[in-house]
Amino acid sequence: MATYTTEIASDTISSDNPIHSRLLKAYYAAKPFVSGSLLEVGCGEGRGVELLKPKATNYKAVDKIGEVIDKLSAKYPEVDFVQAHIPPFDGWESEQFDTIVTFQVIEHIKDDGLFLKELYRLLKPGGKLLVTTPNINYTLTRNPWHEREYTPKELESLMAKYFDKVETKGIGGNEKVWDYYKQNKRSVEKITRFDIFDLQYKLPASILRIPYDILNRINRNNLSKQNSGLVTGISHEDYLVIDDPEKALDLFYIGYKE
Repeated sequence: MATYTTEIASDTISSDNPIHSRLLKAYYAAKPFVSGSLLEVGCGEGRGVELLKPKATNYKAVDKIGEVIDKLSAKYPEVDFVQAHIPPFDGWESEQFDTIVTFQVIEHIKDDGLFLKELYRLLKPGGKLLVTTPNINYTLTRNPWHEREYTPKELESLMAKYFDKVETKGIGGNEKVWDYYKQNKRSVEKITRFDIFDLQYKLPASILRIPYDILNRINRNNLSKQNSGLVTGISHEDYLVIDDPEKALDLFYIGYKE
């Protein structure tokens, strides 16, 4: 995988391994829920295509990065990849998908209400939407690539406006995962202690993105040098689906359409 920003965790860069494994876990968690016609919104570089493809009768995936879509179309000709900026899903027929997955996407969407409304429209009756997004309670610093992040209750309330039922779960982890989190937190705090004017929350996001990416990459590399065994030793199996989203690094929610 190419790395466009630190928002895209590579499966080939060792220092990215804990983040890559965390993102991959969502696809393993989704497998029992996926059936029928599947849409993936924000497929990125196709991290989960191999996992979800056998579960679906047909698979459509959309992302905004044209280069990624071209590569994935060549690699997986049986999947329908579409380049688009959403929402809205202009021209898309309603009630055509049994399952929709959108992982680590909603935090990037300016109009998150329209986003969920459109996904509900695209689902068939009886369909389900699977969403993951960071739990803001465990976010270590402002991410200028995100429009906003959610508490567990905030996301539940938002989804309940558009879906007939919302099931709330989370992606947590075992001792190795939390050891990495604690080391990462200490490392980030060493950097942010210099932000005495709290500029990360005051400056426009566009100004912060380049320094954020540089510092984030430096931080990941330093963590890898300090404890390479922990960084490279974490796998998706160390991340756990839990019932209490309050204790989760990522929220893992299922919205149902009756």
